[in-house]
Amino acid sequence: MRWWERDPWLELAQVFLRNPFRTFLSSLGVGWGLFMILITVGASNGLEEGVKADMGNRVKNSAFIWGKSTSMAYKGYPRKRKIELTSSDVEYLVENATTLQAVAPRNQLGGWRGENNVTHDLKSAACGVFGDVPVYKDIDPVIVTEGRYINQRDLDDRRKVAVIGTRVRQSLFSRDEEVLGSHIQIQGVNFTVVGVFKSQQTGEDAEESENSIFTPYTTFNRAFHMGDKVGWLSLLIKEDVRGDTAVAEVLRLLKAQKSVHPEDPRGFGEWSMAEIHEEMSTVFRAFRWVSFVFGGLALFAGVIGIMNIMLITVKERTRELGVRRALGATPANIVVQIMMETLTLTILAGLIGGIFGVFALDTLDSFLVSAEDNGIFRHPHITLDVLLNALMTMTILGALAGVLPALRALRIQPVDALRT
Repeated sequence: MRWWERDPWLELAQVFLRNPFRTFLSSLGVGWGLFMILITVGASNGLEEGVKADMGNRVKNSAFIWGKSTSMAYKGYPRKRKIELTSSDVEYLVENATTLQAVAPRNQLGGWRGENNVTHDLKSAACGVFGDVPVYKDIDPVIVTEGRYINQRDLDDRRKVAVIGTRVRQSLFSRDEEVLGSHIQIQGVNFTVVGVFKSQQTGEDAEESENSIFTPYTTFNRAFHMGDKVGWLSLLIKEDVRGDTAVAEVLRLLKAQKSVHPEDPRGFGEWSMAEIHEEMSTVFRAFRWVSFVFGGLALFAGVIGIMNIMLITVKERTRELGVRRALGATPANIVVQIMMETLTLTILAGLIGGIFGVFALDTLDSFLVSAEDNGIFRHPHITLDVLLNALMTMTILGALAGVLPALRALRIQPVDALRT
């Protein structure tokens, strides 16, 4: 018997149609198992997408470091010494750090989360004002909707230019008013608006970002009497370097530069998007594996059901199988027939469950896209490798499920079959 011939498939259809309700119930478990694998893994992907979106759109290989107060005396310096970063520390890191792609110093008027009154004509608004360098846009990307971003020439010439967020534009300018080339005043200092940006983040983070004003770092320090002080350092880590490795190197260099005890845990503060991204990726990777395992157990239970049904089917077909053996059917013919029936039932049931799973995820994704607020769950989806692995697992389990019924069929003797 060859699987590509017509007769085996006709016989297969007759076997299934002889007891359609039983065939449906036995295949339901396999379809449900594959459906659950796709749904749980797809939901895990949707949760991961939502968490990452909620974390904002800072690039995954970024980190931020600022000075604090020491907790240990070192090299004649007392404990509780305040550590302040300067422009020379930036140059030191650029020259000595091997794990960094870029270092961006940043200052904020009024300190962390500080806001200042910014005026234009008779309008005023409380905005965050920052001193930045052009490379900061690679660390915390924004979308420039009008004009341009800060460039190196602005830094070198200490130009009094500003890039404002869309909320600042709405607060200080009328709808039809020309923004580019206009002037705003920050603490009595005039700046020319050269660009408008909107945030790539979501929710409150986006509102806060779009209520900000970016000025050249050198201009900021001179205009607001900051000298060479740096509020904090924004770091862009090389793609092939782990976040914790890069942060550890930077802290080691800065502690040596600022005479802070190597074991002092409080000399510097640090926050790493790279480390958080790595931790989140590990958690969700484990969650996907757990989802796959539990879905696989449901699939395994369904395959066991098919194996039991095939054992019953073999028992009911004792006469048929015995007659085949008496007419010259080889053991291989019998094994192929039973295995083909088991695999066909398993694969058909699994494919139907898989189709329903993909359709359910796509429907849910369309609903979330149309909703105004996706919350922390967005874009549930299944990747091709997971789908192929699920189908391969299903096929292997189906093949194993056919072994016992096939062996049972081989033990049927023609004489015993004829007695029935």
